[in-house]
Amino acid sequence: MPRRPVHGVLLLDKPVGLSSNDALQKARRLLDAEKAGHTGTLDPLASGLLPLCFGAATKFSQASLDADKRYLATLGLGRTTTTGDLEGVTALERPVRLDRADIDAALARFTGPIDQRPPMHSALKHEGRALYEYAREGREVERQVRRVTVRSIDLLSWAGPTLVLDVRCSKGTYIRTLAEDLGEALGCGAHLAALRRTASGPLSIDDAITLDALGELSANDREARLKAPDALLADWPEWRLSAAEAARFLTGLRRRVDAPDEPRVRVYGPGNRSLLGAAHITAGELIPDRLLSPLEIQGMN
Repeated sequence: MPRRPVHGVLLLDKPVGLSSNDALQKARRLLDAEKAGHTGTLDPLASGLLPLCFGAATKFSQASLDADKRYLATLGLGRTTTTGDLEGVTALERPVRLDRADIDAALARFTGPIDQRPPMHSALKHEGRALYEYAREGREVERQVRRVTVRSIDLLSWAGPTLVLDVRCSKGTYIRTLAEDLGEALGCGAHLAALRRTASGPLSIDDAITLDALGELSANDREARLKAPDALLADWPEWRLSAAEAARFLTGLRRRVDAPDEPRVRVYGPGNRSLLGAAHITAGELIPDRLLSPLEIQGMN
């Protein structure tokens, strides 16, 4: 049976044990959607927010890829593993002798801009292959250190060898690496025991639905769970155009504006707030970046 055009963003609460692509394909079948994509992988061992884009929304998936993320991370202290998480075997065990001041000092040390070396057990590509493929072969590949930013780390609970942290960070931050580095700073080692993504940019796990719950809905109610494509851009500045200006914008033409530079803006037409696309403002010009087609705009209204 041919699939149909569906436009919008589904906030999925991905379960542990399912890859991001498997979750996408299951949701796509439930919605009978033609075109779909996710906004960056969430490890099979992690659960939580996975924004899925359908139809016109796929044009703006990069916004969610680039957005800050928020995680609930559970660290197991005193044990390091070969993979940095529960999937690996124990590499080293050490006693845990800490007080609250030690933990607070370590969290402060890893808050702000930090350097990370991507883990071998990750989906990062090297010469066309994911690093975890080399790791499974017992091969180590040279990885460049990356600069990322940890906006904040809040200690939610500490019971014995278990720390639960609320982490807000920039894109590209490896929480597994952060857990290992924190363990070394504490002198006892650590591994990532559990991970749950709770936010991506303006999108929150509070609005997400599980695959099981989605499957129990009627076809109409499933589609009603979709947010408009501009949900991905909700924290961008908004720019409104008249009907004549909107028509020119959709042909890719720049227009003069009396506004300061903005690296990204969401652009709407008149009336019913139809999203036209994404743009940026440079040197007094509104310059289109990603445009919706008339058919996509019609399909969303």
